[in-house]
Amino acid sequence: MAANLVFLYGFSVLIWREIGMQSLNLALILVKSLKYLLLLLPLFNVAQNSFTGSKDFYIKVAPTYGFVFEHKSTIGNLVKGYIPGIEVDFVKPTSGNKRWHRENNFPEVGISFNFIDFANPKQLGYCYALSPYVEIPLNKKVRAIRPILRICWGVSYVTKKFDIDHNPKNIAIASHLNTFVQWKVLWHVKMSEKLRLEPGLSFAHASNGRSQVPNLGLNVVSLNLGLTYKFNGEVNKSELIDSSHTWPSRHEVLIWDAVGFNEHEPPGGPKYFANTFGANYYYNVRNTHKWGAGADVCYDTQNAYHLETSGNPANSWTDVMQLGIKACYAYNIGRISLPIEMGYYAISKPKEDGPIFHRIGIRYFCRNGLMINFTMKSHWAVAAHFDYGLGYRFNIKKKKAHAL
Repeated sequence: MAANLVFLYGFSVLIWREIGMQSLNLALILVKSLKYLLLLLPLFNVAQNSFTGSKDFYIKVAPTYGFVFEHKSTIGNLVKGYIPGIEVDFVKPTSGNKRWHRENNFPEVGISFNFIDFANPKQLGYCYALSPYVEIPLNKKVRAIRPILRICWGVSYVTKKFDIDHNPKNIAIASHLNTFVQWKVLWHVKMSEKLRLEPGLSFAHASNGRSQVPNLGLNVVSLNLGLTYKFNGEVNKSELIDSSHTWPSRHEVLIWDAVGFNEHEPPGGPKYFANTFGANYYYNVRNTHKWGAGADVCYDTQNAYHLETSGNPANSWTDVMQLGIKACYAYNIGRISLPIEMGYYAISKPKEDGPIFHRIGIRYFCRNGLMINFTMKSHWAVAAHFDYGLGYRFNIKKKKAHAL
């Protein structure tokens, strides 16, 4: 196995050099990130045993090269040049023993380690990210070249953060630990039964959700050229389908409540508490996705600060409350749901953040209808806070069974 990994890494380096990235010192990057790669070892065992009926797994190595996207002009002074990186993945194919495997064209799941050199060691340093992901084929038929969509959410460690005395210009990152979100469009190009080339384009984001400020976050756009090596033989497709992940009704109502915490400028100031009560209606188009609408009632103590500084102080607790209406969408992967919401404040005395709000994140639905929520609320590119909460799904009308 060690010889295979050495070959895989060496081959990917040669390919990268052939496309003109001679300045990328991959060997140095790998040495710097080696101690963090050890964090993947216990997760490899968990992932390998998670799919019964198949002992197949892949190892992927993908050099990356990109740039920091300047979503705010104020971070322009932090961008010093193009940024190299490397990604190492442990990948498991799905066997089809779950309904969502077949509905998503037999996706692959994995654990990804990313190392990013921001080309600014004094102010931004380096990023180490560890994150689970799912790669969903965009066409049903298996071909030699196949388009893929990756959805990834994990945790990252950024070595340099804001420090009023030693790093005051880093207004992008205020904490070492941050969330890490990545979307990637790539292609699986079959080279042989064991090897697969994977060119792609990715967008990654790291921030702490405004739990500490300043928190403009870092957005990275990268070209990727991965090489995947398959261990063991063909994937054993299961004939037994577990349909317990089927959404039980065409119409549903989700009631949920979540709390969050944020900080306001200047750095090191007080923490503010927020509570959101939400009600969402969804129409399940298919098991894989649903559309809907809803309303949020948000109580955010930071609004009292906004009203005070605007010369219109709050007279009661109702002055800091906001009522928002929203359009909702969610993509479902088994019991995991990935919501995207865009809303408008119908009632809001504070005007600091504008009338539009957004929410993305992840929700997990238990068999009994209980929902576990971890989402991030934002106002366009500015994070408001993370939402940590629980909810319950009410099924309105039983939907008819349908074949896969």
